[in-house]
Amino acid sequence: MSTLTPRRSADPATSSPRVGPLGRLARVTFRRRGRTVLAWLGVLVVAVLLSMSLGGDFTADYSAPGSDSKEAQTLLEDRFPSQAGDTVDVVVRAGGGIEGQEQAVQDLLAELGTVQHVVAVSDPFQDPAGISQDGTTLVAHLRLDVENPVDMPIADSEQMLEIADAASTDGFQVGLGGQSIVQAEQGEIGSEGIGLAAAAIILLITFGSVVAAGLPIMVAVAGLAVSSTLTAVVISFVDAPDWSTSLATMMGIGIGIDYTLLMVTRFREWRAAGLDPEAATVATLDTAGRSVMVAGTTVVISMLGLFAMGLSFMRGAAVVTILGVLVVMVASITLFPALLGYLGKHVDRLRLPVGRGHTVVVAEGGHVEPSRGWLAWSRLIDRHRIAAALVGVLVLLALAAPFLAVRFGFPDAGNNREETSSRQAYDMLAEGFGAGMNGPLLLVAEVPQGSSDGTLDQIGAAVAETPGVAGVVPASLNPEGDTAVITVVPTTGPQDSETVDLVTTLRDDVLPQASEGTGVTVHVGGVTATSIDSSDNIAKRLPLLIGGVVLLSMLLLIVSFRSLAVAVKAAVMNLLSVAAAYGVVALVLQGGWAGQLIGIDTPTPLPAFVPVLMFAVLFGLSMDYEVFLVSRMREGWLRTHDNEQAILGGLAGTGRVITAAAAIMVAVFAAFIPSPDVVLKVIGVGMAAAIFIDATVVRLLLVPAVMHLLGRANWWMPAWLDRLLPELHVEGHPEDHLPVRVSEPANA
Repeated sequence: MSTLTPRRSADPATSSPRVGPLGRLARVTFRRRGRTVLAWLGVLVVAVLLSMSLGGDFTADYSAPGSDSKEAQTLLEDRFPSQAGDTVDVVVRAGGGIEGQEQAVQDLLAELGTVQHVVAVSDPFQDPAGISQDGTTLVAHLRLDVENPVDMPIADSEQMLEIADAASTDGFQVGLGGQSIVQAEQGEIGSEGIGLAAAAIILLITFGSVVAAGLPIMVAVAGLAVSSTLTAVVISFVDAPDWSTSLATMMGIGIGIDYTLLMVTRFREWRAAGLDPEAATVATLDTAGRSVMVAGTTVVISMLGLFAMGLSFMRGAAVVTILGVLVVMVASITLFPALLGYLGKHVDRLRLPVGRGHTVVVAEGGHVEPSRGWLAWSRLIDRHRIAAALVGVLVLLALAAPFLAVRFGFPDAGNNREETSSRQAYDMLAEGFGAGMNGPLLLVAEVPQGSSDGTLDQIGAAVAETPGVAGVVPASLNPEGDTAVITVVPTTGPQDSETVDLVTTLRDDVLPQASEGTGVTVHVGGVTATSIDSSDNIAKRLPLLIGGVVLLSMLLLIVSFRSLAVAVKAAVMNLLSVAAAYGVVALVLQGGWAGQLIGIDTPTPLPAFVPVLMFAVLFGLSMDYEVFLVSRMREGWLRTHDNEQAILGGLAGTGRVITAAAAIMVAVFAAFIPSPDVVLKVIGVGMAAAIFIDATVVRLLLVPAVMHLLGRANWWMPAWLDRLLPELHVEGHPEDHLPVRVSEPANA
């Protein structure tokens, strides 16, 4: 007769040989679980107190540093504050003509002027550009005392929408435009709740146990509670856009659940191998915990790449997201083992009639047997490795193809839902005044003392004669007389390539010639010019981001897996995966059948910062799955030195985990898609598509196929480099935790 007993170290001071720092930390938190949970509650209380005393507001500057449009904006803010504040456009269309509706318009504008933060109301009847040539459309402008639309209270914007809606009739249609209005119409959709609910369902199906499914949810929610509270403190020191908190929340939920899912799976395997709850917890953190730390580090490295873009809003989004990732990583290695101290014995309790979960089978020697289904899939890929590799590459290239026709730019109100007031105002302006009225250019001129009064008129006349200009509003001087603003209305819309050409022509040819010898310096600004400059700036810096992130991630993989082939393969395949996601995004932005499925019914440009953000996030997340998969393969390689068996066992042993983790991440990011904000919607589509593609086509098809083709070269590294780099042992030492059978005397 024999029994299972944990292996013992030669050192009596330890209960298992070569237990790393994570294993020792797990033992401490497991034994002192009550103190650990109380410590997390204490951290949350401190975070709440800090946010109450130091909390800031979201701010974002989308302009490109050092650009012409940035110079224009800085001049407006410093010398012409009345022109720098945010505005709301009031557009009125009367079927029978504006004539005769003057009193109704004045009453409407007077009521809108009473709304808080409205400091000035223009008179459209005194403005030469206030009424369309056909006399059916009118536009007035409300000047706000906030420079950033984010600072405009939603309640005040909603009050304006209510006033406009009440004034509208069949023959008197009122629409409001402007970023403040767009922000108010977006509302909240509760993406976090949708993502958590979907994740809970997938976890229940995966484990078939309420306890096992609840552990990842508890860890993710705890991390989210702390990180989201601390975000308010972070944004008091750095500028971050309002959408960064949504991104950080989704990342925190997704990776928090994924990382804990991996460790719960490994914990159940150690329990099935015969370890008691404490020993299984230590073994889990000493093996899967290492993979989690490496995976989380790759995400942080990828997000740090956003600093290379030189854009303040990118840095802010990166800092907020990194904070969420780091808090989740800490929760995974401290709170999770503490919770196992309470629930480890009952991890398979409260089973459900659906999703019975995977039965863990322990083979001779204590190693976990992979499921038959995944083992059969692994062998199928092995037999058809060349075909699998070709199919995988062709699928990725086909998905990436639509990106070749992508159009960069910033979505505007013309891409909003048809029922919104901002979209109606946009369409009425375009129909009544021309498409360029929705994206006027602001020429901001620095006027030296002693300049001739006719200089600005000369510049305005030269601009008016430029092809592509529909109209020019005469110059307006600030009280000091040193700065002037000239409004230029293009003939084309803000998203048209002809408008980009016009901005280039004005900057390179028309303005330098018109102002030559006058001492006047003219900058082209406004929302449209800022969008153009921002896109150009990002395009120039993108190679820095890609090169830096790829090289650092490859270095981390080389150190982790002692293999050049694994690092190069991971980088290439991750780039292919991201390219495929870009193609899916480009397809839905075309506004055809694919776009209409998610609420995009017009051809929509892609903000240049979105692919950058997607690359940083997706490259890190793709590395997560690479680490999960290859760490098990390397574990098998070190045990058997049989490449084929290592790949078969690694894929079969992690296929279920990767599939469940990817399904959760897809569900979490897909919760962005119902958002009325086009940018968040596109991010959701891109992220969800990328994770799905990466976890199926790449990790479960292309990676094993290529590794089978490479053979033993997968694990080769030059001897000099092997000696130079530190050894992380990312797979840990699982053999040290396996129990051994001890024979008992027959008469015992």
